[in-house]
Amino acid sequence: MSNTASLPLLETDEAAPCCPPLTSAPLSEEDSVRMAAMFKALADPVRLRLFSRVASHEGGEACVCDIQDVGVSQPTVSHHLKKLREAGLLTSERRGTWVYYRVAPSVLAGMAGLLTAAGR
Repeated sequence: MSNTASLPLLETDEAAPCCPPLTSAPLSEEDSVRMAAMFKALADPVRLRLFSRVASHEGGEACVCDIQDVGVSQPTVSHHLKKLREAGLLTSERRGTWVYYRVAPSVLAGMAGLLTAAGR
């Protein structure tokens, strides 16, 4: 069973930004809302560490049991992981008693593309 309630980042599975690079044109209201949610989720140091642990974990997937040691309680870890899922940054899948997390498809390339200068 998969719990993937999130904001859509990309229309396809290709590694492309959801929005044009910031230097190419002003963001639309819709694009700015979508990107603000992602950056807001990553603005918390605990969330950023959890996201990094998932993204850098061997095989691109991490069990919550392997990444929860970030200096806060387990319920707080779950809260932060939920916020990352809601922002469209992570997907999750329950397997037995554990939940496994992955970075949402193309999210890193999409965010990098947004921040890349147009024409480079």
